[in-house]
Amino acid sequence: MNIGDRQAKISESSAFPPYAFVPGRFPHPINDPAGHSFGAEPHQVVPLDPANWQASAEYLRGIELFDHGYYWESHEAWEPLWHAAGRTGPIADFLKGLIALAAAGVKVREGRAAGVVSHARRAGQLFRQVAESLSAQSVSADWIGWNLTRLIRFANEVADEAPRVEREGPMPPVEVVFPSCPIPK
Repeated sequence: MNIGDRQAKISESSAFPPYAFVPGRFPHPINDPAGHSFGAEPHQVVPLDPANWQASAEYLRGIELFDHGYYWESHEAWEPLWHAAGRTGPIADFLKGLIALAAAGVKVREGRAAGVVSHARRAGQLFRQVAESLSAQSVSADWIGWNLTRLIRFANEVADEAPRVEREGPMPPVEVVFPSCPIPK
C-alpha cells in the first residue's frame, strides 16, 4: 500500500503550523494564547461537492495537513465540512471517517493504542457504509479523490496493528505516523 514520496502542495498563503497538536504536549492551538491558531476567526464553508471536490480549499487543506502529520489540524479542517454536510448521509459519513482516522493519528502520537484501534475501526466502518451506499447508486470505488477500497483496507490495517512511535528524547513538533495512507494525488 506504499504510494511513495508525496510532494507538499502548500500554497504560500497557508504554511504549516509550527507543531502538530498533541494534548498535554503542546499548547492547545485555539484555546491557549500560545496556540498556533489562537485568535483565528472561524469562517463559513461551502458544502463539499463530490463532483467538484478539487475546488474545496478546506477539504484539500485537510488532506494536506493529514499527509504531513498534522492530524488534529486536519480534523479541524474537515469538521466544518462535516457540519455543512448536515452530519448525516454519505458525504458526512465519509468526512466523519476521515476525522476518525485523524483522531487515530493523534492517538498514535499520544501512545494510546486502544484509542488508535477504536478510532481506526470506526473509520473503516464509516468508509465501508459509504462504499455500500455508493455501490447502490452505481458510484465507482474512487470517490472524492480517494479509492474507498484502499482506504477501508488501510483503516482496518491500522485497527488490526496499531502503529507505534519509537523515539528517544522529546516528542518532535510534527511526526507522520501514517506514511502509507492512500492519500489522493
